[in-house]
Amino acid sequence: MAKLTWHGHSTCTLVAEAGATVVIDPFFDENPACELGVADISPVDYILVTHGHFDHFADCIPLAQSTGATVIGTFEIAAFLQTQGIENVHGMNIGGGHHFDGVGYVKMTPALHTGSVHGDETGAYATLAAGFLIDMEGKGFHHAGDTALTRDMELLRGQVDVAVLPIGDNFTMGPADAARAVDFISPKIVVPIHYNTWDIVAQDPELFRREVGDKAQVQILNPGESLEF
Repeated sequence: MAKLTWHGHSTCTLVAEAGATVVIDPFFDENPACELGVADISPVDYILVTHGHFDHFADCIPLAQSTGATVIGTFEIAAFLQTQGIENVHGMNIGGGHHFDGVGYVKMTPALHTGSVHGDETGAYATLAAGFLIDMEGKGFHHAGDTALTRDMELLRGQVDVAVLPIGDNFTMGPADAARAVDFISPKIVVPIHYNTWDIVAQDPELFRREVGDKAQVQILNPGESLEF
C-alpha cells in the first residue's frame, strides 16, 4: 500500500509502495493550514517541486538541508538550488521522466501556471510550472500542481489511480473546472487541494464532490489526514 498525507494547501507526503518518503511542494512553517514545521518532517528521501512560488517552495531549502533529500524539479529550479548550496538535486523538464529508487518512474507533466522561483533575486531562474505523474510499478499517482484546466490532462487517462487536484480558484482551477479535469483524467480516487488556506481560495469541497458525482471517488482530507491506496 502507498500512503498519501495532505498537510494543507498543496503540500503532501507520499510514502511509496517501494518504501521511499516523498514530500511534494514543501510549505510548512508559514502554512496557516499546517500544524507541522520543517523540524517535524523526517525522514525524507525525495522532495518534488512543481514550481517555485513561495507557497510551494518556501521550505524546500531548509527541508533539503535537514534531511539530505534529493530535490526533483525543473532544470532551472535545480540550478537555483545549487547556487544555494543544495547539491542533491535532479533537474528534469516537462514530458521527461526518470526512475528513482524506492519510488518508481517519475514524470513531469504540463501545468498551465506562472513559475518564478522564490528567493531568486536575479530573476535568472524563471521556470515553467509542472505536475508529477508517478508510476509506482503499476499504481499511478498524479499531483497536478497549480494549474488551469487543460486538454493535456486527457493524456493521463488510464494511468492514474489517485489524482490530487487544486480546487481553490483565483490562482488555479476552481471546483467546476477541477471536476472537468476528473472527466479528462478518469482517476479512481481524487483528492482536492489548494483551497481554504486563505480567504481568496476559500471553497466548499462538498461542492467539488457534487460536481464530480459518480465519475470518481472524492476523498476529502483535513490537513494532517492520510489516505492509503
